[in-house]
Amino acid sequence: MKKQRKNTNHKAKRTSAMVSHQPASETGVDRRGMLRLVRNVAIGAAVLGGTGYVFAQNVMTTMHEHDLDRVGNGVSTIVQIHDPQCSMCLALQRETRKALDMLEGRQIDYVVANIRTQKGREFANRYGAQHVTLLLFNEAGELQDIVQGQQGSYQLKDAFERLLAG
Repeated sequence: MKKQRKNTNHKAKRTSAMVSHQPASETGVDRRGMLRLVRNVAIGAAVLGGTGYVFAQNVMTTMHEHDLDRVGNGVSTIVQIHDPQCSMCLALQRETRKALDMLEGRQIDYVVANIRTQKGREFANRYGAQHVTLLLFNEAGELQDIVQGQQGSYQLKDAFERLLAG
């Protein structure tokens, strides 16, 4: 059998060679390239701006949540004595947040005393509390109850409702 040679399409090659490009501007960039550049810069700026906004909001929320000066500010407050490297503390934090969500809009503050910081350690020592503990304060900043150890969200919700009722 004879091998067949591929038929090269000379006409297509000639046509592609004859396509003229848009004239370049004085800067050497054509209009389509400039539009792509502007679009890409705009998209990049939007992505960076959005990421920066989310990061800033996260930092502000964390700062607010760790503000121990909010105890006694006229709102009932729950302070979690917390070690961020403790799995039981993280589990208690999740359950506490679930319980707070179940309170359906009633006013109660949630504050975290991180025992890895000096201020958090001093706060915990003042009340003789270990990590994996919740301290429940009334509106005047008086300690009303102490919840120690891991608890479920429904148990915590009941404790929080007693705090709000008292």
